[in-house]
Amino acid sequence: MTPRTIPTAPGALPLLGHVVPLLRDPLGFLARLPRHGDVVQVRLGPLPVLVVCDPVLTGQVLRDDRTFDKGGPVFDRGREFVGNGLVSCPHADHRRQRRLLQPAFHPARLPGYARATTARAAKTTGSWQDGRILDVVPAMQELIAGITTDTLFSTTAPPDVLARALADLNTIVDSLSVQMATPPPLNRLPTPGNRRYHRARARLPRTLHRIVTERRATGIDHGDLLSMLLTAHDPESGPAAQTLADAEITDQIITFFLAATETTSSALSSALYLLGQHPDIEARLHAEVDSVLDGRPATHADLPGLELTGRILTETLRLWPPASFVTRRCTADTRLGPYLIPAGKTVVYSPYLLHHQADLYPDPDRFDPDRWAPDNPAPPRREAFLPFAGGARKCIGDRFATNTATLVLATIATRWRLRPAPGVRVRPTTKGPALGPGGLRMCILARDGAGTNARYPGEERPATPGPLDTEGGR
Repeated sequence: MTPRTIPTAPGALPLLGHVVPLLRDPLGFLARLPRHGDVVQVRLGPLPVLVVCDPVLTGQVLRDDRTFDKGGPVFDRGREFVGNGLVSCPHADHRRQRRLLQPAFHPARLPGYARATTARAAKTTGSWQDGRILDVVPAMQELIAGITTDTLFSTTAPPDVLARALADLNTIVDSLSVQMATPPPLNRLPTPGNRRYHRARARLPRTLHRIVTERRATGIDHGDLLSMLLTAHDPESGPAAQTLADAEITDQIITFFLAATETTSSALSSALYLLGQHPDIEARLHAEVDSVLDGRPATHADLPGLELTGRILTETLRLWPPASFVTRRCTADTRLGPYLIPAGKTVVYSPYLLHHQADLYPDPDRFDPDRWAPDNPAPPRREAFLPFAGGARKCIGDRFATNTATLVLATIATRWRLRPAPGVRVRPTTKGPALGPGGLRMCILARDGAGTNARYPGEERPATPGPLDTEGGR
């Protein structure tokens, strides 16, 4: 068969390529690409990249992770900043790292992680006050960062050392998208943001090395992720590579913290906004948590009963997947369906693009958790649902992340309901590939009746939430 010519998306400008429409409306640009073909060429300035728009071809990319290796502009720059952890490492390192880390996410470990999640979530949401305005995205980031820290280190590290590590990790999270998007020479300029980032990036490995060294000396398994990293053993590797070195453990801690904090907090923030827009679904959520939990904290054993809660998060991940696009690099000449892909070419697949195709998801812009109901006669195609990627590089912590988000959402729903603050215009925003609700401020209302007549600051009554403002977003 003669290879088919790969079409180029319209609208490219000299020198700039498709940068202008991507900056103006990145999600809308992605969503329109399937009109032009199953694989479409896009130019980022002088760099041509191939965007895969078909779920079957996307599955081929994900399954063949040797040919379509982690790489491209996002991963190449990201590796400079977060090290060679499981998410960013190339194929050559991935199998060994995966085998070493898999025991940390064994089902037997998940109940312990759930206890840490519920304790932190109950403590944080228990301090909320009726009628107050919550800046949702940073609040969820802080909550999930605390849960991630508890899960990583339990309570064994000195509080001042943990606080310093957490502050530096948060600085890296806040700076990473800017650092990755900035040309390397500009990253070295002594701006306040660069100085904060480089101080944190230099100090964090030293702090983590101290935590790792002190924990290794005790030889005690505390049931946390650090204990698993220290005792990880891979008999299939050579003698020198059977365990993780301290520097590798540091890279894995940074990788896990960044991945867990950013994706889970984004999913929760989006879910809270969508529930605020759909009080009928929120009422069903409240009925479920009241029936299953009866006012007590959620546990790992409650997860099967929190079925609607899980579907709400699944549908949130479909509408607003935390990673809107992912880059891979083709390592050898190959075929992708009818197309010839040359070695060295950057290939992009987009969960957002697939999740918003009407032939895969009828009425794709509608928030409908019932499309995932077990009795749905026409359920979505699971191979076209990719919030955690797929193939051998599927997120190792997908179950951990979904359990955490489910327990936190159930904990919030037990006591509170949230409504968008007056005048707030929420829109999907992208920082590099990351996707989440920008500018999301919501009013906290108690569910016990005390909050039903609560007033917003300066308002007589809560404003009726309007439709999602997607200007500049879709």
